[in-house]
Amino acid sequence: MLVLAGIVVIALGFLLRFNPMLVVVVSALVTGLAAGLDPVRVLATFGRAFNDSRYVSAIYIVLPVIGVLERYGLQARARALIGRMRGVTAGRLLVGYLLFRQVFAALGLTSIAGHPQTVRPLVAPMAEAAAEVQAGGAGESERVKAMAAATDNVGLFFGEDIFLAIGSILLMKGVLQGYGIELEPFQLSVWAIPTAIAAFGVHGARLLLLDRRLARRRGAEA
Repeated sequence: MLVLAGIVVIALGFLLRFNPMLVVVVSALVTGLAAGLDPVRVLATFGRAFNDSRYVSAIYIVLPVIGVLERYGLQARARALIGRMRGVTAGRLLVGYLLFRQVFAALGLTSIAGHPQTVRPLVAPMAEAAAEVQAGGAGESERVKAMAAATDNVGLFFGEDIFLAIGSILLMKGVLQGYGIELEPFQLSVWAIPTAIAAFGVHGARLLLLDRRLARRRGAEA
């Protein structure tokens, strides 16, 4: 059970608002040392994981592309597109994105969307544009951006547990196996489906309540 100390480190680090990269590194060191690995072995594991997944190279490719797109007006284009569409509300748009995020995360495609490549340049500006039309002007920008970010988090978190080969499923299988409970990853992923549906319902209701809030704001200003 000592290997789970890394989870405690992550929880405390984020609660105290320390640097996320530092928290993850310390958590990995704590987990590795608790598992009986020496510091050099932990560092080697880190390096191999980064090299195998090519995350370091991907960052240098993705960030300049997003920067160039924003430089040439990607956000403005997205806002203008939504502004011309009738019947589109911030809540409905984000519900659609929530469904998209959950479905693709359940298929293991967790990198197909996300905060830097989708929410910031596309989803958030589109939701803001729809909210401005609903509320009759600006005023709810920060709330809408926060809901856009939360929508991505909820969709990914509750969708990825349905995928068989995700780390959380394998972790639960290992912990349960340590207590003598034999379960297949498929069984765990099946039981993640009701939770994902409930999460979609709860957050979807919050998004529709956002629409009502925007409508009330327009009525108050009128």
